[in-house]
Amino acid sequence: MTATTPTGEPVDTAQVLATGELELIGQIRNASNATLVCDAVLGDHQVRCVYKPVRGEQPLWDFPDGTLAGREVASYLVSDALGWSVVPMTLLRDGPFGPGMVQRWIDTPEPADGLPTRLDLVDLCSPDLVPDGWKLILSAVDSRGEDVVLVHADDPRLQRMAVLDILINNADRKGGHVLEGLDGQVYGVDHGICLHTEDKLRTVLWGWAAESIPVHLLDDVEVLLEGLRSEDSPLRDRLAQLITPAEVAALIDRTAAIVETPVMPVADRSRPIPWPAF
Repeated sequence: MTATTPTGEPVDTAQVLATGELELIGQIRNASNATLVCDAVLGDHQVRCVYKPVRGEQPLWDFPDGTLAGREVASYLVSDALGWSVVPMTLLRDGPFGPGMVQRWIDTPEPADGLPTRLDLVDLCSPDLVPDGWKLILSAVDSRGEDVVLVHADDPRLQRMAVLDILINNADRKGGHVLEGLDGQVYGVDHGICLHTEDKLRTVLWGWAAESIPVHLLDDVEVLLEGLRSEDSPLRDRLAQLITPAEVAALIDRTAAIVETPVMPVADRSRPIPWPAF
């Protein structure tokens, strides 16, 4: 991944994110933890990013080990090892409010004035407005007593994200954590409560429940498993610096289970969907 100078010269995005000065732009106030929008600036090079300092994290009783920032970076490493680019480039570094996670900002399309509003890839709508082929997740009644449904597109980019969420045991895949970038890719953000040893999968992406995982995705999962199990695994060593040994072992077990039984799980749990869903 590269950024460019004003004259179009490429520069390594990772280098700018890792070493550039973080210039504060603003704060995302509806986030549950301190979430700051910054520009990482290195000479003439600039990359917009999200900075979440560890000191701004709210303690979670069921995720007592390590940091949310560490889990965000670990989730990126898994996505990167799969070659899927689901999680935007994410790393740990020092910043103006201490160590924290820095993640490349994803630009999304702005609504076009005068054009009909289209559904997001994950959305709430009236039952009679669901596009053909979309996946129905749940039906509900809104505050006005109107029927609404939670739906998502039958999109291979989303299905890839759903498989990643199984691997990293994502406890918080909200609809608002799914971003369709200007580059045509679909990204997932906010992975601070992932990679627990216990099954905590909570997601809005249940549309493929009980279906077989496509072969091309399974091939990538098998490569990930080989990398995690190799005698001298750089990925396993890096993960061990971010999450506990038991959590690394649980990741390997989940990956092996998918390879052995390549079927998407079903929502047979007490809390299948995070709340709020967006």
